[in-house]
Parts: sequence; structure tokens; C-alpha cells
Amino acid sequence: MKAESIKEKIKEFGRKVGKRNFIIFGAVILIVAAVAVNVVIFAKDKDDGFDYDQSAGMSGGSVVDTGSVADTDVSADEDAYFSGVQVSRQRTRDEAIEVLQSVVDNASSTETAKNEALAEINKLATIMATEANIETLIVAKGFEECVAVISGEDASIVVKSDGLSVAQISQINEIVYSEAGILPVNITIIER
Repeated sequence: MKAESIKEKIKEFGRKVGKRNFIIFGAVILIVAAVAVNVVIFAKDKDDGFDYDQSAGMSGGSVVDTGSVADTDVSADEDAYFSGVQVSRQRTRDEAIEVLQSVVDNASSTETAKNEALAEINKLATIMATEANIETLIVAKGFEECVAVISGEDASIVVKSDGLSVAQISQINEIVYSEAGILPVNITIIER
């Protein structure tokens, strides 16, 4: 008798919520998962046993040094790393925007779902523009390569460097704070 009661409650809940809302909720979960996978890709670089620069505590955030290898292919690997990360990040974001746009374009979507999808598209576009601005400004400060990833209130900045000075760390923190409003304590700078 209890099993039938539970089944009836589930069916009643399904009728109240509707299939369309379940689909929209699933699309939002897929977008969150895609962004999480993107963050995990960058977090992997942080957790591979790299040494943290003790001078980073002076200006907030943390600095990760991936070390240097005396190999002639290092430069090619570095270039491939930066371009690969940028392509991967763009592909993930494009897929997320495509899913959100399908919610907006779906005639059976509720106005609330459409508005939420449009707001999420706008948020992603703002994050993408902010990351591009940060990358451009950091390269303008003399770094050869840079990738910026913003995730909520945190930012990860990957720069091509043979060692960061305290002044360079401060410059990067200042750029990220001025462009994204992210506090230096929430900024991780990764050297490649």
C-alpha cells in the first residue's frame, strides 16, 4: 500500500511541475556541469605538486610555478597549452550558449525559463568579455601568453613566465580586480 501511495505522490508532483520544466532544469544542470568540467581542467594544473611562491602572500592570492624543463620542445608545448586551453574553453561556452539558446527558441518554454536562459547567456557573455579584457591587459604588461578563467568569485590566471616578481603579481591582481572585481585572495596565478 505504501509503494502505491509513493507512486501516486510522484505522479502528482510530475503533473504539477510538468515535463517542460524538467527539460529546462536538465539543460541548466548540463550547463553547470560543462562549466565545472572546464574548472576541473584548470584545477588539475594547480594540484600536480607544484611549489607555491611564498611571496604571493604579500599581495594576496597564490602563485603556482610549473617549473622549467631543459627541453627544446618546451616552447612548442607551452604554445599548444595556451591555444588548447582557449579553444577548449570557447568550445565549452559555445555548447552552453547553444543549450540556453534552444530553451529561448523553444515555443513551449515558459517566459520564466526563457528569461532565466537569456540572463544566463548574458552572464556568460559578460564573463567571456571580462576574461578577454584581463588576458589582453596582462599581455600588454609584457607577458608573452595568458589565459584567464573566471568561476564565480574566483579567478585563475595562467601566464607564461620564468618567475614572477612581487610587482608582477601585484599587477596581475590589480588587473583582475579592476576588470572583474575579484579580490586578490581569490585569484590564483599559475606560471607555465
